[in-house]
Amino acid sequence: MSSRTLIRGGLVITASDEIHADVLIQDGRIAALAAFGTAAAEAFTADRVIDAGGKYVIPGGVDAHTHMELPFGGTFASDTFETGTRAAAWGGTTTIIDFAVQSVGHTLREGLDAWHAKAEGNCAIDYAFHMIVSDVNQETLKEMDLLVEEGITSFKQFMAYPGVFYSDDGQILRAMQRSAENGGLIMMHAENGIAIDVLVEQALARGETDPRYHGEVRKALLEAEATHRAIRLAQVAGAPLYVVHVSATEAVAELARARDEGLNVFGETCPQYLFLSTDNLAEPGFEGAKYVCSTPLRPREHQAALWKGLRTNDLQVVSTDHCPFCFVGQKELGRGDFSKIPNGLPGVENRMDLLHQAVVDGHISRRRWIEIACATPARMFGLYPKKGTIAPGADADVVIYDPGAEQVMSAATHHMNVDYSAYEGRRTTGRVETVLSRGEPVITDRAYTGRAGHGVFTPRATCQYLN
Repeated sequence: MSSRTLIRGGLVITASDEIHADVLIQDGRIAALAAFGTAAAEAFTADRVIDAGGKYVIPGGVDAHTHMELPFGGTFASDTFETGTRAAAWGGTTTIIDFAVQSVGHTLREGLDAWHAKAEGNCAIDYAFHMIVSDVNQETLKEMDLLVEEGITSFKQFMAYPGVFYSDDGQILRAMQRSAENGGLIMMHAENGIAIDVLVEQALARGETDPRYHGEVRKALLEAEATHRAIRLAQVAGAPLYVVHVSATEAVAELARARDEGLNVFGETCPQYLFLSTDNLAEPGFEGAKYVCSTPLRPREHQAALWKGLRTNDLQVVSTDHCPFCFVGQKELGRGDFSKIPNGLPGVENRMDLLHQAVVDGHISRRRWIEIACATPARMFGLYPKKGTIAPGADADVVIYDPGAEQVMSAATHHMNVDYSAYEGRRTTGRVETVLSRGEPVITDRAYTGRAGHGVFTPRATCQYLN
């Protein structure tokens, strides 16, 4: 049975255009757009009509950095694929790209199969995978080629976490050389983990155990140094590079310099670095543990460089690095030793709203909001124009967004499976009203109408900025 939905009278915002238009959806895809009030728009007919008068009609968000059910520090991220994708939908995100994990001593295939098993049949929205490469060897390098062929076209490596995910410079270079050949994109967690471990050991020996020391030992200069090193290794390999969760002024400068040199180097930041700071890590008692993530929150003065980077396109993407751990029973594992606090923040539900607040506050334009949250992540990871835009032929991943609604962010009202909000009490303007995923309503007038299993695995092409 063919079905048609008409979204009438909204302001359609994409990365390139803003137009008052009616949007016709048929069989899960955008069928046509026509300027509101024109003869072409009046001719549209549909089984279901959604009135978007006074609202924005925007593409569903693409969150290119999430960690559902991630094992870390002796525990697991508290959101499952079911709870995490439901929360994403509540926040106007209709596609996530999560990270499958290769464990040392195991193959990429084993890691990927494990993540397919976690996600399949459980997701409310569409999903794709990156691959964390923890064990670079000749077999791993061959497997990278096979994964690219089946739509896993990006590989994450860590310069941090020795003994867990860490790769040395030689392993990084080999993986970069391979990606230069197979079209894959290396994503880098750029922090000097070897040096950080020394500083952690020294801080604990001095009795500096509180959460705020997590930020003090993971120095901005060690993020910048690793970012510089990753850029030069990629340059030697002739490979593109995407640096994840950039938090520091000095790291942004390294990316800007590389891009000025014409290198294929890209960077993302996250809402926590734009809206939170070391003030949160220093909250009294053990409250600062809620804000422990890596790269760490920085002093507030770093935020200006991040906003500037987003405006100048030295940073191209805002993802969440959503990796929630409950305060009770999980973050508390680090009482008396900040190095044992599981690293990660909840945020998959908050990103689109926080970035709309940035529009209200004058940091970015409406179109830039859609660019950094929808279109660019889709292009970066080979999903555009299927995802990330509202155009004929695109998947009907559409959000009706009320730009004037006010809300207060709180753990009492959010839908993430975590017992605190990193943005507790924050007032924001703008709120998701209705969300369609491939034309199917997942959120309808602020009520959840989706289902686990609607979301499907979505293979990806290679990075579309390199073609």
